[in-house]
This record gives sequence, C-alpha cells and structure tokens, in this order.
Amino acid sequence: MRRDYCLGRALAARFGSLIATVVVSTCLVFAQSLTWLGTLPTSLTSSAVSVSADGSVVVGNSPDSNSIQGFRWTAATGIQPIDYLLGYSAGGTANDVSNDGSTIVGYAHNNIQTRAFRWTQATGTQDLGVLSPGSYNIAYGVSADGSVVVGESGGKAFRWTAATGMQNLGTLVPQIGSSIAYDVSADGSVVVGSSTTASALIHAFRWTAATGMQDLGTLGGNHSRALGVSADGSVVVGWADVNNNGFRRAFRWTAATGMQDLGTFGGSQSEARGASATGSVVVGRAQYFNGNYRAFRWTPRTGMEDLNQAYWNLLTDGSYLTSAYAISPNGRYIVGVGYNAARAYYGAFLLDTGAPYQDGDVDGNGCVDDADLLRVLFAFGQTGFRLPEDLNGDQVVDDADLLTVLFNFGSGC
Repeated sequence: MRRDYCLGRALAARFGSLIATVVVSTCLVFAQSLTWLGTLPTSLTSSAVSVSADGSVVVGNSPDSNSIQGFRWTAATGIQPIDYLLGYSAGGTANDVSNDGSTIVGYAHNNIQTRAFRWTQATGTQDLGVLSPGSYNIAYGVSADGSVVVGESGGKAFRWTAATGMQNLGTLVPQIGSSIAYDVSADGSVVVGSSTTASALIHAFRWTAATGMQDLGTLGGNHSRALGVSADGSVVVGWADVNNNGFRRAFRWTAATGMQDLGTFGGSQSEARGASATGSVVVGRAQYFNGNYRAFRWTPRTGMEDLNQAYWNLLTDGSYLTSAYAISPNGRYIVGVGYNAARAYYGAFLLDTGAPYQDGDVDGNGCVDDADLLRVLFAFGQTGFRLPEDLNGDQVVDDADLLTVLFNFGSGC
C-alpha cells in the first residue's frame, strides 16, 4: 500500500526574546509491505527476533524436531541456517543483530557443548569463552556497532568486549542466585536483564559500570524481566507480574516514571519485547479477552495499538500477527511471528511500516510541543547513537528530525 502526504506549514517558536520561524514544504511517500520470511527446509515454523536498522537483515529461529535452528535472512539470500554460517553441525540460535546487519550473536551447538558466539562476515565465528569451566553460554544482545555482547554464562549475566573478554555482572544480591543479560544500549554502557533477589524472586535489572545492578521491581506481583532498552539506556521494557497469580503485563520503565503498566487488549496478560532508539515506541504482544495474543505497538501518545488493525490492508487473506519481537531504531521495521494463512503455518515476518514511526514526542510526555522542537533545534547537527533528538535513527540530528516534530506539532496536547 502507498500513502502520499504533502506538508506545507510554518511554525514559530519563542526562545525568550528570540522568535524562530521554520517553514517546511515537502511530500512524504509511505510504501508499506509485509514479508513472510519462510522456514528452514526441515522446519514447519519460524520466528524473527531482531532486525538491522535499515530492515535489510533479519535474524531468528526455525526449530525442527531435533533442535533449535537459527537463521539469517536477506532479500537477496532468503533464509539461511545459522549452522551453515557457523560451520557447526548441530545448529544454534541467532538472538540479535547489529544496526548495520554485519554482526550476529547467539549460541551454537557442536554436539558437545553450547557456546555463545559472535559472527561477522569478515571475521567468521568467534567463541566468546566462558565465565567458569564447563558452563553453558548464550549471547542474547549486541550493541549498535557489534562491539559489545551480553548474555548468560553458567547462570550469570555477562558483558563481553574484545578488550575485556567476558565480564561477570553478578546478581542483585552478591553471591546469591543467578542472572541473565538480555539486551544492551547502543554504545554498550547499559545492560538490562533479570536476576534473583534476596527472597528468591526474579526481578528486572538495569546495570551500568557506575551503579552496578539496579532492581527495577515489579507491578505488584513476584517476578519481572527486562528484555529491551533504548539506545541511550534511559528506557527499559519487558514484562512484570501484576499479582501473585502470575499474570504479567508489558512495562516501560524510566527513572522519572518508574515501571509503567502498558495494559492489554482486554485480556489478562501482555509482554513488551523491544523499543525504538528513543524508547518512545515499544512493541510486543498482548491478550484479548478470549485469550488470543496479537502483536502490539505502543507510544505515550497513542497507547497500545494492535498491528493487525493498523495494517489490516496487508492482512486481507486471513493472516494475522501474534507477536512483535523487535523494532528498528527508527521505528520503521518490525519483526516477529504471525499466522500465514496462505501457507497455513506460524512464521517469521518483516513489517515495513513505510516510514520512521517517530511522532515527534522527544521527551515522551505525550505532547508534541515547543519543548520537543527546542530539543531538536539545540541538538541540530549533532551525531552519534545516544541522541533522543535523532528521531529517525540515522545517527544525525538534521532537518528530517525537525520535520517529524513539525509534522506532528500539537498532537496529544
């Protein structure tokens, strides 16, 4: 489907005694598409768990009757088994991919052991080592440039770089229990995951070198897990129990708001799996009253939105999207798993929403106003991964980001 929007508007913003007027006149062309990625030859199902910044590389898993089989997909190559890339005969998983699609992390089997790996086209497969002899190892997340890897080794969360090797991040209570690192910020400085508490519960954590592990709590129940983090590490998403019956809800956490319940579609449960670079767009899955899960997208301004309703025009054959597992930094590309009615199987999908899904709400307060415009103007020309004002995720604050604010100015206010 193609959508054309033409925008011509002027906006005046007051900076004390200075008034700045910005005039924008342009046409935006949004082309949307849904691609089913297929399955590996020996499998009947697949799921996509991560996507590169430009949507050109997708990684995920396609299990068969014997083991989990990871895959890497591009439009040119189609779906490829990860064991083919790794040279391991017993398969493995692909759990995350760097922004440029060149680095993949996960774990691989060689019929003897399970090892965390980092793979690039240039260097091939790299075994990340272990925290203790004989332990199993899984890599779950990778930084934007592929240089920092996080995961679990022998029951402890780790952070790996080429310079430091595998670093044990410990647990929320020193020397007690276990921990897992699921994701890492763009520059590798903030790690999120879950860890055992003093009362033997599992709680979401946020880690930095300066603060160590911070317990993010729950929504009133026993357990929580942090599964995704924004580019600058300030926004954490995942799921948390809302009561002692085990009902879990998707959450979005910031230092200012604490853990926020993102709701459901009328059912009991939901889970948040990924966030855009700014943390203003969250994806996951949520239940309806009948117990069925559907993929969602959430923003502070729109709340929880069913992707099947937002992109119904791409699902007219009876297919539907059950879970969204990851979103590209600029919010344009979403991957996950859904039901492919044409082939009657549950499989990995790549949804191209047609344009960066950033609504201009830089500060995440639900209102696109002068404060958001000021932040973009004052950051104009800056480059890097840790920039909330970089609304389209191209690592530079420029007129494209300014246009996003102007186009949505006044929304939610």
